[in-house]
Amino acid sequence: MLPEEVFKRRHFNTPESFFLITANYVTVALAIQFWAMCSHIDWFFWVVIGGLALYNAYQVHREREMYDKVRTIAYCISLAGLVLLFFVLRAGTLKC
Repeated sequence: MLPEEVFKRRHFNTPESFFLITANYVTVALAIQFWAMCSHIDWFFWVVIGGLALYNAYQVHREREMYDKVRTIAYCISLAGLVLLFFVLRAGTLKC
């Protein structure tokens, strides 16, 4: 049958940084839609962003040996993309 190593693999050669970047974009997009689409930004949005920052610091520290130069540059570009996503989604705010 199949060797046991097949079932022990966690992510089938997909880097953990991909999952972290994906989780960042999904979390920020949902947080903007729920708590930042009015003319004022709700305080819970900042709590979610702060929690996401702590989670990112923990994950990067835990997987420190995996972040080589290319993955670090990709992670930094994705953070800049999150800021851009914030301004793009906030362009159509409502007067609540």
